[in-house]
Amino acid sequence: MDRTTANPTFQVTVLPSGRTFTVIAGETILNAGIRQGVNLPYGCKDGVCGSCKCGRLAGDIHHDPHHDNALSAAEAAGGMVLTCRAQPTSDVVLESRQVSAVDALPVKKFPVRVTSLEKLSSDVIVVKLQLPAHDLFRYHAGQYIEVMLPNNVRRSYSMANAPHTLSTHGLELHIRHTQGGRFTDHVFGAMQEREVLRVEGPFGSCCLHAIHDRPIVLLATGTGFAPIKALIEQLALDGMKHPVTLYRGGRRPADLYMEDWVRSRLDDLPWLNYVPVLSNAQSEDNWPGRTGKVHHAVLSDIKDLSAYQVFACGSPEMVESASVDLMRAGLPPHEFYADPFISEADKPQKPQLFPA
Repeated sequence: MDRTTANPTFQVTVLPSGRTFTVIAGETILNAGIRQGVNLPYGCKDGVCGSCKCGRLAGDIHHDPHHDNALSAAEAAGGMVLTCRAQPTSDVVLESRQVSAVDALPVKKFPVRVTSLEKLSSDVIVVKLQLPAHDLFRYHAGQYIEVMLPNNVRRSYSMANAPHTLSTHGLELHIRHTQGGRFTDHVFGAMQEREVLRVEGPFGSCCLHAIHDRPIVLLATGTGFAPIKALIEQLALDGMKHPVTLYRGGRRPADLYMEDWVRSRLDDLPWLNYVPVLSNAQSEDNWPGRTGKVHHAVLSDIKDLSAYQVFACGSPEMVESASVDLMRAGLPPHEFYADPFISEADKPQKPQLFPA
């Protein structure tokens, strides 16, 4: 701790990577890490989703109010913290295997230009963006950027293409329309080609961190398919040898947008398998495939997940349920990488979130 300044600072060390950064008194650990280029995992930044949860090995923190589903009293007593709500009151040592010194990339702010808009379903549109220079922005497949709007408002979207495709395809985002959404109403209504946006990134840790020496399960719902698509492209480039199975969930067939893209890869990538699952198929859909919750299909197919690695991207409900149930089936906690997609509409209102 630095006691020589008016605003004392504390040092946070993240193991096993050994990354260190400083936190100003009153600042959350997550905001300080992002500010200094340490990509701690997170989703909502509001104490709702639990994606930033990690272990506290030493030191003291103060927790701002948060949702019990994100961090229970028992977990807090056991040393778990939500970095988006935790403010250090001393030097702190955390454990987060999703943080790697090797994988660290600089976070930058830069302009992008809209080059094309392609509507793939009633509520999903693909937006392609041109970078000012392809060597300006570096990221890992599975990471995301934040679109910067007026009044310090931001919206997060995963890159849907792997980095090696930037020079030919630009940056690809999959955006789902939320009725009344400040940004998505504009995207689906007034946005035009050549429009300029300000973005910042990369963020997120739902990416490939090590040699691919395990079979992989990819779980996706909604536009959580975007980072999964990027991961598939990256695995293809890396020459993946172990089996990879994409379990993709939706309510109705229309939710499985870019189905042709997925199926066309099955012929080219012998290690890739595909299991689509619908939770609300109707008789008129004539659906011949699997039904129910998408992660239940995983549990039905794979009884012991101890040798697997799982990437889960999509609704916070799916990610939370999958994390609990798949670990009960033997999945090592450090082999579960998640990127829950929480829109403003998904967030509970403050009085519900933090009842008196």
